[in-house]
Order: sequence, then C-alpha cells, then structure tokens
Amino acid sequence: MIVIADNLNTRNRDYTEALRKKDAGPVAALARKIRDAGAEIINVQCSLDGAGDEEALPWVTGIIGSETGLPVSLDSRNVDALKATLLHCKQPPLMNFISETEPKDQYALLSLVSASGSSLVLRASRGTVPNTLEAKLQILEGLIEMANEADIPNARLFADPSLVHLVGGMGQTNLANSYKCIKVLADLVEPPINTVAWIANISIGLEERLKKQVEASLLFYLAGAGLDAAIVDVLDDSVRKALSCIKSFRDEMIFSQTDLM
Repeated sequence: MIVIADNLNTRNRDYTEALRKKDAGPVAALARKIRDAGAEIINVQCSLDGAGDEEALPWVTGIIGSETGLPVSLDSRNVDALKATLLHCKQPPLMNFISETEPKDQYALLSLVSASGSSLVLRASRGTVPNTLEAKLQILEGLIEMANEADIPNARLFADPSLVHLVGGMGQTNLANSYKCIKVLADLVEPPINTVAWIANISIGLEERLKKQVEASLLFYLAGAGLDAAIVDVLDDSVRKALSCIKSFRDEMIFSQTDLM
C-alpha cells in the first residue's frame, strides 16, 4: 500500500502560519518528520479553493524536494499553479484531483497530466458525493474514459471512491459502497487501475479520542478490498502501526515487532 501523507493541509495551524509568513524552517522540519514517519508521497495543500496557489504551491514543493527527495501529490484546483509547480518537482507528481465538476478547465488538467507523465486522482464526485455504488462507478467510468482519451494510461490513474464523514447522514452507506467500489475496480478494470482513499475524511465530526482508532480500523477494512494507496496522517501512531501491519501482511515489507512499539 502506497502511503501518502496528508499532514500538509489547511487544518494544520503551524503549517498554514508558516505559509502565511513564508517561513521555510517549519515547513522543512515538518517535511523531514513526515518522511521519517514512513511517507512515500507527500500531499501538498495550500488552500481550499486554489487562491494563491500559483506562489505557495511551487514554494512548498521546492522545500519538500530539497529536504526529503520524496514525490508529491499536488492538491489544488488551480491548473496554472499546477503547471508552475511542475518545474519544482524532481519526479512526476500525483495530481489530486479531477471529478465530474472540478477543476473548471478539466481538459487543461488532462493535457498537463498527459504531457508531464504525472499521475491523476479520479474522484467519484459530481459536486456532491453519490450514495450508490452504481453512481460512483458511472462517474469513474466516465473519468477513466476522458483520461485514456488524453493518453493517460490506467497505470497512472488512481480512482477515489470519495469517503464521507462516518457520523453524518449517509456515512455508513457510503463507506459500504466505497468498499464495494474499490473491490469492483480491482477485480474488473483492465488494464488495472490504482485505487486511493482519503482516510481522514471518515473521522470528521468524531470525538478527538476516537478519530485515529476509526481511521486505523478503516485502513484494515479497505485493505481487504484491495486498496492500493491511502492518504493518511502518517504522524499518528495508530495509523502508522496499521500501515506497518498491512504492508507486512501483503509482503511489502519485512515484519518487525519494533514497528508496533
């Protein structure tokens, strides 16, 4: 399972304050800490709507590259910012994301991904997250077709079933359908496509003491469906231990008891 760190996000106050001040020191220290915790890719979010990303996204990406050498996942709806950031990527990034409605200029994003050799997250969303397996698969089928027409092969695509908050409305139904969606994609799509899930989305609204326990449990659950990559809080011990177990069970790493201590 590919470990994508989601620690550089707009909910992280220390990080957002460093962004505001353009203070490279805290960003560099956090990037190194994320690398040392086992991240294989670092997701970079500088805003929720893409505003200001033309300056901030290349700046953070450059720091990550120089401090860690890890590839990045660029979490922005701003295609101009993504294009500018490519110059600071030491290897092709993961572009996060395209859906039925975002970004506004979908074909510009697809062209950028195709030309740069980047990978792309396909999110099962049309502005709102559908509540049925059939709707999720219909959206993803259309996005796969668009990506393939832009000469982006399935090997560079990561299908995201779009998890929602467990405690809200359709949370449990959505989770069950997301599990089935991952399993169907793993079993039926040829050539094979990757799957990815943003694990922390499930725990929004839960009591703080319960969040990481639920996220760690979700990792085991979705691993059983064949999940290929997870966007997670790599600095949390419960999540890190779950990832170590999953990787060991899949023979992706050598099991060590010390990883669980």
